[in-house]
Amino acid sequence: MRISSPLLRSGPTVAAAVALPVALAAGPASAGPGISVSTTGTTVSVTTTACAQLNGAWGTASLLTSSQRDFAEGRQVALSGTASGQSAAWSGIAPGTYTVIVMCSNNSTAGTQTVIVSSAPSPSPSPSRSATPSPSASPGGVMGGLGGAVQDYGTVTLVAGGALVGTGVIAAAWFLRRRSKPYRF
Repeated sequence: MRISSPLLRSGPTVAAAVALPVALAAGPASAGPGISVSTTGTTVSVTTTACAQLNGAWGTASLLTSSQRDFAEGRQVALSGTASGQSAAWSGIAPGTYTVIVMCSNNSTAGTQTVIVSSAPSPSPSPSRSATPSPSASPGGVMGGLGGAVQDYGTVTLVAGGALVGTGVIAAAWFLRRRSKPYRF
């Protein structure tokens, strides 16, 4: 007679439960209500509806190059507009990859998005879910995001994700192999 432990049969579930906190520790993928960034030739523009006017100001938008890491280091422009929408623009931007960050006047981040300025004068709006590398992307990074937000996931996240996928593959193979063997008494 064969006696099996329920703990062994719950191996795939336990592996997923252990790996899930590791995957979630990487942080959220979305960042605020959102912004919309577009390019036309060498002009980059951003629009948002997330900011409220405070002390006569809507907020500030910053355009960061690949060597800049902080909002304050970027080329900053004050947002203008109305309660139904605010915008900012930069002109004469050299071709390359940039990050646009919008900070509302209450110091909350409305959103962050990566945009590519091409040398072609034709309009090229940035997609809302960008798969382009961010300026801060390290080799081997993974871009993720929801609703226009972009987050760079580095080596630790890749290793945690790889471990989770590997554990799932091993658990599935083990489960299928065990199911294909006939029960012996």
